[in-house]
Amino acid sequence: MPPDCRPPLLLTRPLSDSQRFAARMDGWPAVTSPILRIVAVDHDAAALHAAAGLVFTSAHAVGAAGPGRGRPALCVGGRTARLARAAGFAVTEGPGTAAGLVPLIAASPVPLIHPHGRHLAHPLPVPGVVVYDQQPLPLTPQAHLLLAGPAPVIVPVFSPRSARLLGDMLPQPCAPLWRVAISAAAAAAWTGPAPARCTEAAQPSAAAMQAAITQIILAEQS
Repeated sequence: MPPDCRPPLLLTRPLSDSQRFAARMDGWPAVTSPILRIVAVDHDAAALHAAAGLVFTSAHAVGAAGPGRGRPALCVGGRTARLARAAGFAVTEGPGTAAGLVPLIAASPVPLIHPHGRHLAHPLPVPGVVVYDQQPLPLTPQAHLLLAGPAPVIVPVFSPRSARLLGDMLPQPCAPLWRVAISAAAAAAWTGPAPARCTEAAQPSAAAMQAAITQIILAEQS
C-alpha cells in the first residue's frame, strides 16, 4: 500500500514509548496521544539498592534499582534487558511476559525484589516495591479529530490497562478501528466499540506488533 494510503496509527503509550514505536514504523502516518504518563513515587530506595537480585517487568523500573554492580536481574523482555545491562546488572532475559518469569524466579539462587508500577497486571511471587505510577491522560484534540473522521485508524494496544482506558475514552460515534493487540489479555480487556479489523501480535514485543500492523494492511489488500 502506498505510504500516503496507509491508515494512520493512534499511538497511546507513554510519550517516550510512543516516540520509539513511531520511529520503528519508519514514516508511517501517526498521531501520538499518550493516555498514560509515568510519574516516580516515593519508595524505599535503600531496599532496592541493597537487594541481592531484582525482577524487572518494565523498563520504567530499572532506574529505581540503583547501580547494577553485577547483581542478577530477571528481565521481562529485550528492551528492559538492554537497559538493565547498561546499568550494570547481570541479566537473564525472559520470554516477554511477567508470567514467563515465574520459573526463572523459582530457580533464582538469591532472594529477589520486584520494583514495579502502581498498576500491576500480573503479580509475581516475590516482594514488590511500587516505584512509579501510571497516571491517565485524556486524548489530545488531534486524536479526537482523527477518531471523528470516516477513515480507518489503526490502534495498537500494548497492555490490558491501556486497552480499558482507551476503550473508555473513545468518542461515539468513532472512526472504524483496526485494533492490534500485543496479547490475548490486552485484546480481552478492550472496552471500546467492536473493531472493524482486529489481530494479535505473535509475541509480546514491539517487533511483533510492527509485524502485526503490517500484516493487517496486507490482509486488507488481499
